[in-house]
Amino acid sequence: MATKFGVPPEGGRIRSMVEERLKQAMADDGAKITVEWRGEQRHLNVISMPVDLLYLNPDTHRIRAQRTLDPDRNRVLEEQPWSEAAQDYLAHLLSRSPSNPNQIDPDFTALQDELDDFGQKEPGIISPDGILVDGNTRCAALRKIGIKDIRVGVLPADTSRRDINNVELALQLRKDKRRDYSYINRLIAIEDELANGRREEDVARDFNIKTGTLRQDRWVYQLVTDALDRSKGLASGVSLRLVDFEEQQEKLRELQRDYTQLAKTDTDAAERLKESRLAMVVLNYPKTSVRLAEADFHARYLDERLPADLRPAEQASSAVAIPGLPGIAVPDATAAVKTTRALTDLLLQAKAASLAGDKLTPAEVSEATAKIKAARETFDVAVKMAGQNAQLQKRKIAVPERLTDAADYVNQCASEFAEAKSKRALDEDAFDDALLTLRASLARLAKQAGRTFSSPGDGVEWLLNATRES
Repeated sequence: MATKFGVPPEGGRIRSMVEERLKQAMADDGAKITVEWRGEQRHLNVISMPVDLLYLNPDTHRIRAQRTLDPDRNRVLEEQPWSEAAQDYLAHLLSRSPSNPNQIDPDFTALQDELDDFGQKEPGIISPDGILVDGNTRCAALRKIGIKDIRVGVLPADTSRRDINNVELALQLRKDKRRDYSYINRLIAIEDELANGRREEDVARDFNIKTGTLRQDRWVYQLVTDALDRSKGLASGVSLRLVDFEEQQEKLRELQRDYTQLAKTDTDAAERLKESRLAMVVLNYPKTSVRLAEADFHARYLDERLPADLRPAEQASSAVAIPGLPGIAVPDATAAVKTTRALTDLLLQAKAASLAGDKLTPAEVSEATAKIKAARETFDVAVKMAGQNAQLQKRKIAVPERLTDAADYVNQCASEFAEAKSKRALDEDAFDDALLTLRASLARLAKQAGRTFSSPGDGVEWLLNATRES
């Protein structure tokens, strides 16, 4: 968030122009737009303003995560939000893909085409000083295609920075055709609302989600920010970026659910599961593969296959003193958790270095890329082994489950048999034929069971006796 906001340099001039045009709009009883304003509905007059005179909102959540991609330009944006350099950076980010800011966003291109072909359909919103509250992307698109003016509603004269953020958020969460915030920018918006002292229940209601979903998203956001810190190499200083997790929403939410469930009974196992799955997210495995990483994934499938440059140093558990309680200490994470976490740290740092571009030497980037490739090859084998084991477990469970299902059908048949008999609706010949089919199926199953069990239990013994030819 910009540390200095205040009034833009041309704010006075813009306010005068806005006041004149508002007078005319009110005299003409022109178009209005309705917004949520300090807890009530407010109808704003719509006027036309030059696109080059307005300022893009430095606080907009639409590109909050992407701002940090270029630390130097972001620093200018924070310190001089109204400067030409800062405004150009905002316009650039608004036109880029949230998950890959090196590419133009297809939605932005489509917006340009729509504006060029059909003109502006919905008005934007500005503050009296010319700060765009809603319509930042539309304004950037209009500038690109050379259209000189934009229609906007104008907020009241006493609009504050907090009002601007509240109105932007309220408009974004409407069920209309606005382009949604990207996943990470949505998480940032939630954290900003909570940081302003709002209750989780109220923020969840504004975002049209359950409180449980909001807490799940907060857990994910904490995991991501923690991963960014862990990705910083001690020597290089480069780290992963928030945008590197933009397309991982489903994997991270599923990780949170499985971690929380397992932590109820075994926190150590939950930590090992979390670390293994986070490593697989970094390596960009699909969700179906990430699911295969259970708590024992590292020890069972990875450990012995890791090459030397990916093998973490031997980890050991140690005691941690409790502040304020002299002489009392508790054990920290187990050696297994530390080992799994150490591998994830190594991969986080290698991934950050492989994406560092010209911030590192070509040799350093190449070395990091080679580590990621080697890790992927090792994980591929581990994932295949885990997948085969999962299939085996499914087959083991499938056989008794089939019989249980069959028993349910037979019980249902018994109920329906009695009803059909009472109504004289039973087809006795068809019933007899069906029983013969059932006998043949049971005989086939008994044949397989007789070959398998040398000391059959009561159930198998019954099956063999029931199908034995008299």
